[in-house]
Amino acid sequence: MSLSFPDTSHTGLTAADVAARLEDGRANTVKTSTSRSVADIVRANVFTLFNGIILAAMVLVLITGSWKDAVFGLVILLNTGIGIVTELRAKRTLDKLSILVAANYMVRRDGADVEVSHDGIVLDDLLWIRSGDQVPADAEVLETYGLELDESMLTGESRTVRKDVGDPVYSGSTAVSGLALARVSAVGEHGYAARLTAQAKVYKKTVSDLNKGINTILKFMTFLVVPLCVLLIVSQIHTVGGWSEAIATGEWRSAVVSAVAGVVGMIPEGLVLLTSLNFAIAAMRLARKNTLVQELESVETLARVDCLNLDKTGTVTDGGIAFDRIVMLDEPGAAGRQDASAAGDERAATQALYDLSNEEQPNGTGTAVLAALNAQGYAPGPVAARVPFSSARKWSAIVTAEGVWTMGAPEVIISALDGDHTAVLDQVNAYANQGERVLLVAHRPGAPADPSGFADEPAFDPASTPIALVLCSEHIRDDAERTLAWFREQGVRCRIISGDNPVTVGAIAAKVRLTGEREPVARDARTLPKNTAELARVLKDVDVLGRVLPDQKKAIVQALHATDHVVAMTGDGVNDALAIKEADLGIAMGNAAPATKAVAQVVLVDSKFSHLPDVVARGRQVMANMERVASLFLVKTVYSALISLGVVLTAIPFPYLPRHITYIGGLTIGAPAFILALAPNTRRYIPGFLKRVVRFALPGGMGIALSVLIASWALPGIMGWNVERDGDLASLRATCAIIVFVLGVLVLARVAQPLDSWRGILVAGFAAAGVIGMFIPFVANFFALEVPTGRVLAGTGVALLLSAAIFVLCHIIIEAVARIVSRNNPTRQSGGNVPVS
Repeated sequence: MSLSFPDTSHTGLTAADVAARLEDGRANTVKTSTSRSVADIVRANVFTLFNGIILAAMVLVLITGSWKDAVFGLVILLNTGIGIVTELRAKRTLDKLSILVAANYMVRRDGADVEVSHDGIVLDDLLWIRSGDQVPADAEVLETYGLELDESMLTGESRTVRKDVGDPVYSGSTAVSGLALARVSAVGEHGYAARLTAQAKVYKKTVSDLNKGINTILKFMTFLVVPLCVLLIVSQIHTVGGWSEAIATGEWRSAVVSAVAGVVGMIPEGLVLLTSLNFAIAAMRLARKNTLVQELESVETLARVDCLNLDKTGTVTDGGIAFDRIVMLDEPGAAGRQDASAAGDERAATQALYDLSNEEQPNGTGTAVLAALNAQGYAPGPVAARVPFSSARKWSAIVTAEGVWTMGAPEVIISALDGDHTAVLDQVNAYANQGERVLLVAHRPGAPADPSGFADEPAFDPASTPIALVLCSEHIRDDAERTLAWFREQGVRCRIISGDNPVTVGAIAAKVRLTGEREPVARDARTLPKNTAELARVLKDVDVLGRVLPDQKKAIVQALHATDHVVAMTGDGVNDALAIKEADLGIAMGNAAPATKAVAQVVLVDSKFSHLPDVVARGRQVMANMERVASLFLVKTVYSALISLGVVLTAIPFPYLPRHITYIGGLTIGAPAFILALAPNTRRYIPGFLKRVVRFALPGGMGIALSVLIASWALPGIMGWNVERDGDLASLRATCAIIVFVLGVLVLARVAQPLDSWRGILVAGFAAAGVIGMFIPFVANFFALEVPTGRVLAGTGVALLLSAAIFVLCHIIIEAVARIVSRNNPTRQSGGNVPVS
């Protein structure tokens, strides 16, 4: 297919040249694979320490034929399924990552213009870059016809850039106006955009403090589980008469089931499942507010963020340019001169501004001016000749009946004028320091004799007079100021990082009250130290950074990490992708580049900055509530480990069955924990999650363990039970299960505080459900529950009173010890016991 393009002496590659380059791999193709395959994802989620322990325990129970005691194994399927689905979702997103839009492009080969696909471009091809094209490969401009590129996705600087012969153009930038012929200098994975993509696509698992704490518990329990399991089996075999007797009578089965009861109780399997479910529910709630969570663990990270780096364009501002107003200058010889009366008139100057902006393909500033003046009723006027804007000249000009009008960069025009115009330059700087983009309109009366010649060889007339300043600004999001105020109140330090001029960015930061009443401190990133430690020290006193390069954004995040900050990074351009990847939490706008959205953990689908407080609040809810319920689960881990140790040391039958602990755990831990985890809670996360959870779990776990062990040792003698008989052993186990249940309700009541609301009803409801279940034949038979009667009821009552006293005493002793330790170590941070909403 051939199209009409400007004549050029360049003929481009021959068909043989193209074939040779395609043959040796010099084509514009990029591999699209991530660092994790489906097999890797499945393997990582299936072969976990948690799954291994639970699966081994389940298999042991199934071998004995007691399938009712193996129902705890279902949690493996649920937890593994959630993990695999979540990571496959992330992989699918990464695989679709592409900075470059798939499209066809025009190249010049054998002296003709032909259309080829993105992958069909080869090294040294002559590429036509047309308005609207996203540049597919790095190239060098050979001929230009007013080419202007938007490189904001790459550099972060929102101004468009004019390209001249010899200038480089980078893949990923977009042509907003003009046309150019360029020689391709880098293709495929060697291109600028592809290099950024390759760095962004490396898989990075979100670090979860909660999961780290749970895994620490699991690893610790592993050292106890294996030897304890062996010792439990040996001790239980001994209680039934030894190996020969156990094998001959089949009692080995009950010994194995008893041993597994201790092992299963030590593993907080419900906590692992509840963590995944709670993350998923938080993600669904955020989705209803147009916030997409791409990695579930990142919900928790939200609670820990104390440092938020904001990209200006697309976050604080919406990327659009708005024409504010035209300011007439009271220059000597302008409005005061009779022959310039028309020029000094604001309407004449505004009409000239309209015509100056009305180029064939206006840039962003010209488009904003035209939109605003069209709304005011202005229309194109007669123009005899035009000099289009050039990045080399920094000005444009038109010839009308009133003379020559020029518009451009104030410092460039003023430096070329005759006379002293310092006052005008001071006025320009004053507006620039307020965050305005300033252009200067100058006028010289009298049209040139040959307007077409003026356009062919443009030259600025130093006798021109400054007439007006044109003020434009980036459009600040309506929600920016109140959102930043929320973060200040929550103790989150916000910084604005941009590729634009630091003075302009600093002025915008002041407008949105980034630092409240204090004036924000701005700095040019080109003066930042490269050493990470020095950069971290500098950042303490800096609120705004301008002229920041993509690699610097990443370095800034690394420097904040070096000082133990939890960093969130927002952005929308490719230039933000590396920093978003490096941050603890990457947040992309919905209108962001595909690369940026793919590597971010959170995407604000409708690009509303005001959603961020909801996002952070949801993360705090998850973390604070999960700390609460983790304390609940760990109590079971503590008492199971201590009871198992007591059973091994004293060689008694295990005091309850796996199905008992499944029933009790479901009513006093699992189901109530799920409800408590969804309750409102806006407490900011405090470091020390694992220490606080352990401090809460120890007294409760020790109290329950001592109560059950004392009952196991004393009740047979008091009640006249012979634990070698199945009936008496079943009664002992049922009684111990009741003790664990009652004390479990007390632990639940402590975790659920305060109880003067729905929380009290929650505790009472599950306590009642546990009692009622004992009177339902199917439930009682399935879970081996017995309702105590007569003399057994009296013995159970005495055991419960003694257990309650032991439970309270353990809490008092451990709390006293903890207070003594705190007083002797005043630098120790204490987060208290259980977080209260």
